[in-house]
Amino acid sequence: MTYYAVDLIPATQSMPPKDVLVRHAEHLRELDEAGKLVLAGPFTDDPHGLLILKVADKAEAEGILDGDPLITCGVRTYRVHTWLIAGADNGYMP
Repeated sequence: MTYYAVDLIPATQSMPPKDVLVRHAEHLRELDEAGKLVLAGPFTDDPHGLLILKVADKAEAEGILDGDPLITCGVRTYRVHTWLIAGADNGYMP
């Protein structure tokens, strides 16, 4: 499994409707239960959000995002980045 950092990018100036946010939260819960969600949340100083996914490949990450209610309703777009983790187990050299 590989980590993917997903930048959730506003596609409109408007805030997502509450029902869309509720469905987005449910989508995140399902990903978490499946062991695919590592972290998720909006930034406090920027309108973007961040998801960290742990999935088999970039195509799987994109498929997950294509099914996210924030994307399907058109209030967000996304950019997926393959993320190499630097940590103690690899001498901080990804």
